[in-house]
This record gives sequence, structure tokens and C-alpha cells, in this order.
Amino acid sequence: MKTTTLTLSLIAALALSVASCSKQETPAADTTPSAVTSPTLSNYDTVAASGKGFTVGSMMSAQAVYVLFDPQCPHCGHLWQASQPLLSKVKFIWIPIAFNQGKSLPQAVALMNASNPQDTMSAHEASLLAGTGGLSAPSPSDDQVSIIKANTQLLTQLGVDSVPFVLAKNRRTGEIVSHNGAMETAALAQLLGVD
Repeated sequence: MKTTTLTLSLIAALALSVASCSKQETPAADTTPSAVTSPTLSNYDTVAASGKGFTVGSMMSAQAVYVLFDPQCPHCGHLWQASQPLLSKVKFIWIPIAFNQGKSLPQAVALMNASNPQDTMSAHEASLLAGTGGLSAPSPSDDQVSIIKANTQLLTQLGVDSVPFVLAKNRRTGEIVSHNGAMETAALAQLLGVD
């Protein structure tokens, strides 16, 4: 019985580690994440300079971790949950994009402009993962829409077509690392070099 439970746990963890949402499919579908040929300092610097989002975690941390996400992607919600135990060690910059112009776009703007982005994102992701669609958001202004569209274009510029997409410098090695898809906290910590 222990072997069966362990095997099922490993299969579930593996499925979560390769789960992502892409613009070609519905957000609830699992896919094998697209591979980024090789994350580069140039990619990291481009995201740092032009990605617009909100910051949570250790504001004093020199380690910035960029996460491009779609508010309607349940895999992004799982990554959000997995990142919570690391907030005391790392500064996460969550950059909203919108594959779906219907719900994703106004939710992306609302999350980015929230007075308390951590609480708002936590409530949104809990609602999304519970199947209730996430937060209710008003129609955004044209200026706000252009910011989210620029973030979405940034994802495309990087050669990535699915979210969540993590781009960071590994704390131990200094190497630029990236990952498509949700992952468990331990895997995220290892990717970031904070385990």
C-alpha cells in the first residue's frame, strides 16, 4: 500500500511540474511546457527593464524572480501557492499577461493595481482554484490594457508560449534559470538556489 501511495504521489508531482497554460488552449488543459532554448542574461535584463507587475516577498532581497502569469491559468495559481513558503527569502515580481482578453485582461489590471497585491492575489487564486473564476474586476482603461498587452508581447519575445514562466538568477550559481509550468515548493527552491 505504501508503494502505491508513493507512486501516485510521485506521478501527481510530475504532472504538476509539467502543467502549464498556453494561448492555444483552454486554461484548464495540461500541456508539456514549451522549452526556452537557453535563458540568457539578455532575457533576464529585458524582463527586468520592461515587465510591469507587482512585487511580493522579501523586498530587501537582491534576488529578483520574475513570474509571467495569466490570471485565468490554474497552473499559475498552483505556482503562486508553491511560492508562498519562499517569500521570506526571495523577491517575486509577478507580471500579468492576458491570453484571454475576456476575464484575464481586467483581472490582470486589477491584480497589478491592487493596494495589497499579496492578499488580493491570494484571494483571487483561491477563488480560481475553487472553480469560481477569480476576482471580479471592472473594465480597464486603454492605458492599463496597453501595459498588459506589452507584458503579453514580452512573453512572446522571449520565445515562450505558456505560463507560468519563471525567469531568475540562481542564488548559489548566479546562472540565469527559467522554467515553464507549475512546480512544488521544493523544486522552485532548488531552481532558485534557496533550498
